[in-house]
Amino acid sequence: MSEYDDFDFEDYGKRPPDPKEISAKAILEDFFDRSRERVFFSRQVEVQHEDQFFHWITNRAIRDLIDDGTIRGETRALKNVGTIHLLWHRNYRFYKRSAKRLVELVEAYADPNIGGALGLHGETMVLAGFARSEFVMRGHNTRIFRGKIWENTEHDLDFIFERDSVVYGIEVKNTLGYMEYEELDIKIRLCGHLGIRPMFVVRMMPKTWIKELIDRGGYAMILKYQLYPWTHRDLAQRVARELGLPVDAPRALADGTMERFIRWHEKKM
Repeated sequence: MSEYDDFDFEDYGKRPPDPKEISAKAILEDFFDRSRERVFFSRQVEVQHEDQFFHWITNRAIRDLIDDGTIRGETRALKNVGTIHLLWHRNYRFYKRSAKRLVELVEAYADPNIGGALGLHGETMVLAGFARSEFVMRGHNTRIFRGKIWENTEHDLDFIFERDSVVYGIEVKNTLGYMEYEELDIKIRLCGHLGIRPMFVVRMMPKTWIKELIDRGGYAMILKYQLYPWTHRDLAQRVARELGLPVDAPRALADGTMERFIRWHEKKM
């Protein structure tokens, strides 16, 4: 699934209709009514409303609005990175120029070279943050720890860190959208098999998943922003300004982010 595709419900399991979908539909109808001369894409709208609704609820509401004709939609191919689903108010007659500008900007930051850089940059930021907090790296891109090996799937962990004799298996996802739930579950079970605590460093995660992770002994480090390399700060600023997306180009993880985790770590010792 592309970072820019519609939400794929199959990736998150079958869910009954959520009562919040009705509320989401009303809020999105007002949102598009107030933005009659703008074009959006589905992931953008999901992220902009994530404080109120899970991404899949927003996406279902979008589909309802398309079905009843309140908004229009169009799917376009992106260069090398799948498709993008464009959305605009039904009364916006001259949407094509706006759609062209939006697609050009998305293609600029969705370029495979930048996408790869974002993934590596997220891991680099985490590595530096944990090193500053005196964690020792015990593994990188591995599914083996102290003689135990995970063989149920081909998945591995981005990092294994240890401090105060407590060991964490860490997965980093520097993306706008949620990670896939199936992968979350597998990585938690992988950590359980290796006898270490699961930890996910992500821009955002549904609160229900965070609770499940905590109940299974883990920790979610929520960054709130997709992190761009400092060398790409101009592009990050443009994406934030023109698309209203939570992206930033800090030189390091925020001190408060690591401090909250350290306090949690010390309580669990």
